[in-house]
Amino acid sequence: MMANTKVLSINNLRTYFRTNSGTVKAVNGVTFSVDSGKILGLVGESGSGKSVTGLSILRLIDEPGQIVGGEILFNGENLVNFSEKKMRKIRGSEISMVFQDAMMTLNPVLRVDTQMVEAIRAHRKISRKEALNLSEEILAQVGIPSPGLRLKEYPHQFSGGMRQRVAIAIAMLNEPDLIIADEPTTALDVTIQAQILYETQNLCRKRGTALIWITHDLSLLAGLADHVCVMYAGKIVEQGSVDDIIDRPVHPYTIGLINSVPGQNTKGERLYQIPGMAPSLISISEACAFYERCDYADDQCTNAPVETEPFENHLVRCFHPRLERYSK
Repeated sequence: MMANTKVLSINNLRTYFRTNSGTVKAVNGVTFSVDSGKILGLVGESGSGKSVTGLSILRLIDEPGQIVGGEILFNGENLVNFSEKKMRKIRGSEISMVFQDAMMTLNPVLRVDTQMVEAIRAHRKISRKEALNLSEEILAQVGIPSPGLRLKEYPHQFSGGMRQRVAIAIAMLNEPDLIIADEPTTALDVTIQAQILYETQNLCRKRGTALIWITHDLSLLAGLADHVCVMYAGKIVEQGSVDDIIDRPVHPYTIGLINSVPGQNTKGERLYQIPGMAPSLISISEACAFYERCDYADDQCTNAPVETEPFENHLVRCFHPRLERYSK
């Protein structure tokens, strides 16, 4: 794939869950794009709609969930209009997903070589020997020592970090154009986490794979992502380059997330936390969802906030962006 080709463009995506208690607007008008070889970070609290966005791209929304509007343009084609048969051909070959728990990817009763060979041969007409060689090669690339020997083992014989590397390797097997990683390193210690982030980043750059990294940890994205989208209550409230979001956040919610990171406080001070709780997404209004938790909210915020561009390619959905923080 040519450098800087737009792999995915999401336009006004809406995914709702219709329940007896009301309609849960889990994803409510999300728009972003990601280029080949680039990493987009999707960050926000639990329940903000990050994982549902990822599953919507793969069309893996179960009932009563439904994509009710918007476009998911993958290499120029709208996945919303694809049949389930056509989506099955795309999943695992052109778009892969890595889950938080590697055992959602790995079958505990099958050896790793069996699982990897099946994943390859389901989409490509190559011999078992060629598939084994490819599997061994990709395991080495994600940092698994003695890959030829480890291929013959079962998932329970791997540590948590090694299992997650295998899951990432399986996602990379067919050189997909896009990988969606849903908090794949959350349960791992920081040393293993850093190694996996480094290897994943290198593989994306080398292969030209676009990556969406879903996380609740904004600090993790600082050394990983090229572009960051901050989600809150089903909407993207701020997005821009990773440097802009980390160094020049303007939405009160983004500023709160950054201030909540341990290490931002003076020694002896209590850790900062955003007051209150995220709102229920059942029949949520078009008003600013952060209204009740925001120090700067006023009557204007009871209306739908408009998206503005305070800096070049830096978008924010807020009536009162904190631009005075950067005024000369």
